[in-house]
Amino acid sequence: MSKNERLALEFGATVIPHAVFLGVFLGLWEYAVRVGWLDSIFFGQPSGIASFLWANLIQSASLWKEMGWTVFGTFSSFVLGSIAAILTGLLFVMMPRLERFLDPYLTAFNAMPRIALVPLFILWFGLGVASKIAIGVTLTFFIVLSSTIAGMRGLNQDHVVLTRTLGARPAQMFAYVTLPGAIPVIFSGLRLGLLYAMLGVVGGEIIAAEHGLGQSLAYLGSTFNMNGVMALLLILSVLGMTVTGIMTYVEKRLLHWQ
Repeated sequence: MSKNERLALEFGATVIPHAVFLGVFLGLWEYAVRVGWLDSIFFGQPSGIASFLWANLIQSASLWKEMGWTVFGTFSSFVLGSIAAILTGLLFVMMPRLERFLDPYLTAFNAMPRIALVPLFILWFGLGVASKIAIGVTLTFFIVLSSTIAGMRGLNQDHVVLTRTLGARPAQMFAYVTLPGAIPVIFSGLRLGLLYAMLGVVGGEIIAAEHGLGQSLAYLGSTFNMNGVMALLLILSVLGMTVTGIMTYVEKRLLHWQ
């Protein structure tokens, strides 16, 4: 059996069961709504969801603009929060006393529900995307910070001692031992931080925003457009899977040496 044939069989074995399951599920859902077992006002129906997506993604493309605002806020908050977290983690590893001093304050801030901070961020940054980025940064920062510290301190001490014995300078230690050894753990935090950045941005948009999928979701919910709500939830799910897939691909490319 050739490689292409083997890949085709593996693809079919993976995709076909899911396609059958989704087809049966959606068919039962549509049937239940049509015969009155489920109320479309509260549950929507697949045909209505498909019509909504066709009208707003293909015909008018209005949702693409809102998606763009959400994606921009997500990646902006992720980048800013991750850079700040990695730099802070490096500082804490080099200065343990500073970490012990700041730990109670960081723990107290991390314990705050971020949703409770939304009115404050809106007051400071307005209804635009800046306040949503601020929410996403606060969520991403602590997740990536903890993974950075864990990765830096979880190095194999035999490698550290051997490298120092060979006369490596601090910069060489960081470039060839510390950073490569910590990257796998850091990436686990980055993958989770990206998802939480999106959750923070969407949550902020739901509460108060001018643009974004969260704002559209809140509007559709308030007008009892359940087909639209379900369609946006589907888009957010696909978006979350996409960003996770991107991070997994980048991680595999960077860690191909493992």
